[in-house]
Amino acid sequence: MLDNWTSPVTVDTTQILDPDFKLQIKRGPSNPSGLTPGFSPYPYRKTPTPEACEEVYRILAEAHGEIKPPVTIPPASLEVAGCGEVPCLLDALMRTIISGNTMMPLANQAIKNVVKHYGIQESGTGKGSINWDKVRLGSLEELVAQVRCAGNGPTKAKHMKTILDMVYNENSEMVSKSASGNEVLLSLDHMRKLSRDEAMARLVAYPGIGIKTAACVTLFCLQIPCFAVDTHVLRFCQWLGWVPHKADADNCFRHGDYMVPDHLKYSLHQLFIQHGQRCFKCRKATKPGTKEWREAPDCPLEHLLNRRKDVDGILEES
Repeated sequence: MLDNWTSPVTVDTTQILDPDFKLQIKRGPSNPSGLTPGFSPYPYRKTPTPEACEEVYRILAEAHGEIKPPVTIPPASLEVAGCGEVPCLLDALMRTIISGNTMMPLANQAIKNVVKHYGIQESGTGKGSINWDKVRLGSLEELVAQVRCAGNGPTKAKHMKTILDMVYNENSEMVSKSASGNEVLLSLDHMRKLSRDEAMARLVAYPGIGIKTAACVTLFCLQIPCFAVDTHVLRFCQWLGWVPHKADADNCFRHGDYMVPDHLKYSLHQLFIQHGQRCFKCRKATKPGTKEWREAPDCPLEHLLNRRKDVDGILEES
């Protein structure tokens, strides 16, 4: 039958085999953030392999010490915002909103303000942390004043108040009429029964909660392996070739959560941040070619990195 063909068939493989080729992610009411559980938006990018992840972990652990997920989540701090590593899920979500898109000292000051203004919760999984029910019952203007120092105060406060009302109303419909105490109604602890994909989908459904915030809460509070991506994680994934150089944080999450082994997700997240802060050549403000750059110690990952350059030979800031 092939003998009857008069001309060869030409197939353009430049798109279908390109490791930078990205699928169009569909969003809709049921998936507003475009989550991709079970697959990567970069179907032809085969990095990182499990072996590559292990190698990077080994190098960074030798440089900064081994990091493993805690068996027990430490009590919530009244002075440090953190990234969701607290026992109470609702507390983690509120804190992560405050610490988003700002410097940590400013987020920490906002937490201190909120603690001073609203007081401490006396019972439940959030015992010893912020009384979020008083935040819910208070005015929007009050909350704006407390979190304004962390930047984008009106928007953060609006999202926080809306989420607190949503959680309270959702739980009011679920609990029995005999239940008492607002701490029962103002809780997200029932989400601990969900899988990673279910938890992520539920979290991003709340206003102002994007993939980064949801992934941090899932990783640090729910203690479910999840590839949370901050600026340091994104930069190293780009330099290591794990994602395309032009990948944004959300697509880095989508690909990394699919490719990086679960047992390394927490450790690599923390080590990428530590290394990005401590290694001179990996800091955001580093300028290659300067006297300080030439005299700085070599990065232990240097042989694995491709610090992509622009036409002037200066590193692009991701």
